[in-house]
Amino acid sequence: MAAVWGYAEPLRILCTREYQVSIKESFHAELKAAIASEPWLEEFYEVGIDYLRGPNGTEFLFRGLRTNIGNIKSLAKIDLTIIEEAEDIPETSWLALEPTVFRQAKSEVWTIWNPCDKGSPVDERLRKHPPERAVIAEVQWTDNPWFPPNLEALRQREQERLDQNSYAHIWEGAYLENSKAQILHGKVKIAEFEPSPEWNGPYHGLDWGFSQDPLAVVKCWINDDRLYVEREMGGTGIEIDATPDRVKHGIPDIERYEVLADNARPENINYSARHGLPRIKAAKKWPGSVQDGIGYLRGFKEIVIHPRCKETARETRLYSYKVDKKSDQVLTDIVDAHNHYIDAIRYALQPMIRKRETSSKTKGLTHL
Repeated sequence: MAAVWGYAEPLRILCTREYQVSIKESFHAELKAAIASEPWLEEFYEVGIDYLRGPNGTEFLFRGLRTNIGNIKSLAKIDLTIIEEAEDIPETSWLALEPTVFRQAKSEVWTIWNPCDKGSPVDERLRKHPPERAVIAEVQWTDNPWFPPNLEALRQREQERLDQNSYAHIWEGAYLENSKAQILHGKVKIAEFEPSPEWNGPYHGLDWGFSQDPLAVVKCWINDDRLYVEREMGGTGIEIDATPDRVKHGIPDIERYEVLADNARPENINYSARHGLPRIKAAKKWPGSVQDGIGYLRGFKEIVIHPRCKETARETRLYSYKVDKKSDQVLTDIVDAHNHYIDAIRYALQPMIRKRETSSKTKGLTHL
């Protein structure tokens, strides 16, 4: 896109990153390959060892911030700045760079990074507090129509081998987090599986969507003290009259089984029972049912999530306890977020959760 824009009109384009000792360490090679991929661009640009120029005056400049910040501050008329690996750029470099590259009336900055730390300078600038006119796009391997087969094989292997948080950081642009505040930390594995006839289940749970919250439905099994989440279905803005058909399409044969749904919406349960989900009914809740459900989930040896259940996998990674900001102490209160598919799982397993908690309390009374 930078090469195309530079073809259309004369631009001075600064290509920068925090550390760049030589042109070989810049993304000169990537720009060169992009230009070579289109005959009309290849014919237009003069490509040198350390420069790219167009006959209309377009020029690409390559600089490292750490060793060239003084030189960059003296540059004039920068129309476009492309910042690569922006996660590594410290606040001091940002403070020096931005006043320099925004001098032109139509100046733009394109910033590229793989998120790592919450609160890094680029995270604060462009995710937590983005400028009013900023355009933020999350781009992953799923957006690449030419994703190579060898990388797909590696991704699948890494998904089963790595811990959930490392995989999400490397392949899906998540922050690199391994926190004790994560409720299901160390319990979740992403792997393909096929349910066997001897498995217990299937169990189905449904959490109703409301406003910006998504409808969330899951199908899961239990075997060998492991919970298996086989399928999920969900989405925002699904009207109640469309819900039964959407659910049946997303989770085939669900109408044959009992579906335990959030009891906060009895009118939705009644409508769905009359229009395609005849065995849907309200899940029971009781004081402490959320905490009891968490205890039940953590009691499994492992929670195995099929790779197609992307939202469930994401929630199990983000579902967390609150953390005291001053002491950094993990609290017992649960953050009310990233819990829609988790709640659907709790509803699906509600009879077992209730039975376990009632049994535990009865044993405790008998012992006393």
